[in-house]
Amino acid sequence: MTTGLDPAVLTATRESLHRVAEHLLAATRKRATGKISLQPWPGGFGTPQLPDGTALRVDGADLVVTRRAAERRQPLATLAQAAAFAGVPVGFPWTKHPPTTPFEPEAPLTVDPAAAAALAGWFQLGEKALKTLAGELAAEKPSKPELWPEHFDLAITAGAVNYGFSPGDETIATPYVYVGPHEPPTSGELWNAPFGAYRTWDDLRDAAAALAFLRSGHDSARGKR
Repeated sequence: MTTGLDPAVLTATRESLHRVAEHLLAATRKRATGKISLQPWPGGFGTPQLPDGTALRVDGADLVVTRRAAERRQPLATLAQAAAFAGVPVGFPWTKHPPTTPFEPEAPLTVDPAAAAALAGWFQLGEKALKTLAGELAAEKPSKPELWPEHFDLAITAGAVNYGFSPGDETIATPYVYVGPHEPPTSGELWNAPFGAYRTWDDLRDAAAALAFLRSGHDSARGKR
């Protein structure tokens, strides 16, 4: 899935979108419902519909505010500007776990449209693969795919194993798919990270290839290979 994007541009976009995910979208959902998880949307990611009928989402480099049939959008510039446009407080409401991104409401958000589109496509691919995997692992009581703002990854848990799609992080800069058993194996060629196993999007052709990797991780974690 090589995109040809400048890695520095991709990283800057991912870091800015992560700040939006935590300090605007998840923060708004937490204040409204006590929950923080987000979901993929076409073109990006956002909240489910909130109790007042509003949904906030990122579409490319824009913030989109939907309320019933009405939609408003504005390019992302700063967290403070985005929150004012949405009419919500800015900043994640801390509980016992602080957010993982810095709270800098006036700092510029650097969101490249092509990089944002590529990351949105990664989450869409991930949602498709994880829904298929969850159906196959129904006996293991999988969770539904959710986008977790603290790690900024889309994931499910089934049978004491985490399966997910990350847009990259400080350790692995390139977007990757991973299998993370709650007790990671200590041997085996599949397991190439302290948390379990991963493959970057450069290693994969499409959702089918990602799903094949997830299946192999499941079987290996369960001692089937």
